[in-house]
Amino acid sequence: MLQCTAFAEVPEMGTLVVLTAMNAEPGRTAGAPGAPGAPGVPGVPELPELEDMLLCELGEHDEKTEHAAQLWSGEMAASRDLWMFWTDTDTDTGMRRAFRFAELPPCPAVLRTLATGEREVCVLFDRHAAAHSWDVTDPLADLMAERMREEVERERGGAADRDGEGDGGGAGVTPSG
Repeated sequence: MLQCTAFAEVPEMGTLVVLTAMNAEPGRTAGAPGAPGAPGVPGVPELPELEDMLLCELGEHDEKTEHAAQLWSGEMAASRDLWMFWTDTDTDTGMRRAFRFAELPPCPAVLRTLATGEREVCVLFDRHAAAHSWDVTDPLADLMAERMREEVERERGGAADRDGEGDGGGAGVTPSG
């Protein structure tokens, strides 16, 4: 299944409010021993750097299903991750985008390969719609990987040509040293 191609600009103010509320603990301020936050800035939690744009991480889905992207995960083995959901609605005055944030547990599904013992966890949220993450193919990432492979092959072909072993595939590649 192909990945949904919808993307959204991260609403900065809403995101900061949600992250601040997640990090706030009564009676603790930033800079206090053991408290999250920027040293010397009382009451301001340390917030992660976020992307400006998010791509929907779900597989292709119908218009009734919200788009979803993981915004932030507090720890490697976090029990809950922050997800941003959005929908686009066509109105008389144009398209209207609505956002919501939810702190959700990860999907518990695991794909096990019995022959090799390998495990792959679903990186989406619990009770997500449609396919698990291992069934979703990102065509843009595949295209970028293919272009990188072609570039490496060109560079290697150019090195082989200089050594007299190539097949002429390195035309246009100049030595860097």
